[in-house]
Amino acid sequence: MVESLSLDAFLGDLTAAFGDKVRRSEPLAGHTTPRIGGPADVWLAVGTLAELIRAVGLARQHQVPIFMLGGGANVLIHDNGIRGLVLENRAGRVEFPPPSERKPGETVSLTAESGVVIPSLVRRCARRGLSGLEWAVGVPGTLGGAVVNNAGAYGSDMRQSLVRAELLAPTGARVWQPVTWFAYEYRGSRLKRTPEATSRQPDEAVESGVDWIVLQAEIALTRAPAADVQARLAGFNERRKASQPPGASMGSMFKNPPGDYAGRLIEAAGLKGYRLGQAQISPIHANFFQNLGGATAAEMLALINMVQETVRQTFGIELELEIEIIGD
Repeated sequence: MVESLSLDAFLGDLTAAFGDKVRRSEPLAGHTTPRIGGPADVWLAVGTLAELIRAVGLARQHQVPIFMLGGGANVLIHDNGIRGLVLENRAGRVEFPPPSERKPGETVSLTAESGVVIPSLVRRCARRGLSGLEWAVGVPGTLGGAVVNNAGAYGSDMRQSLVRAELLAPTGARVWQPVTWFAYEYRGSRLKRTPEATSRQPDEAVESGVDWIVLQAEIALTRAPAADVQARLAGFNERRKASQPPGASMGSMFKNPPGDYAGRLIEAAGLKGYRLGQAQISPIHANFFQNLGGATAAEMLALINMVQETVRQTFGIELELEIEIIGD
């Protein structure tokens, strides 16, 4: 809980720096893919890394909690919202490698700021004949979120694409870390771990993931004929449209357990298409949950709990959330 006097002092300094871009009690449903979420105490969208660093510095100075919001695709925000500062990251500058006359197959890299929207970045790469990120064309959200969560699809993930990333450290320093530093695992990294989890690991005791903020990332690519890259994109898009629901949805909701698929287990338990209020398990893909219009976080959470309990009783398998539940 943020003390009101501390929050007011912070709000004054933040408004002095950013003017009317700062909003109080901003509803977050309009800033997330499932269109669910209560208000933020303070909300601010930043468009550059300089703005991002400035806002984080002020929040840390006033000891106000920070939540970084990218595309809002992998979070379920409680109906009571989020206390402290919600920073919506829109810093999206990209440095592409210069054009080259070399033959396809040349290894290159690009550097992109953490707020760039991933599907847009993938399409821009394809037009330039840069291959390696085609798998991510259907991954919603921003590059920063993908780095933190080790986003993946179609057998690839950020662990295979990332070269290094620049982070804003708890001290305020800007530090580049190689891909090995992130200790990637299936849909997770050291940046996704809680302070409690990292405190159990001596080498990471002062490096809680919530204290580090992704600023930009270097991505490995190879040159290829643009037509070939765009054809692969088209193929992945067709697969996504055939297997994933459109509209206000979130997924994958659960991680795939070893040797199986969460969607298969949910469907086999007879829950595909099940509805609770305005929240529904997609009739297209059982590991995607949909907001049919006006769904609350409470309804979505009740649906999540029901699925976990049913799969546990039916198959003896504990489904682990892939999305994060945030807020009060």
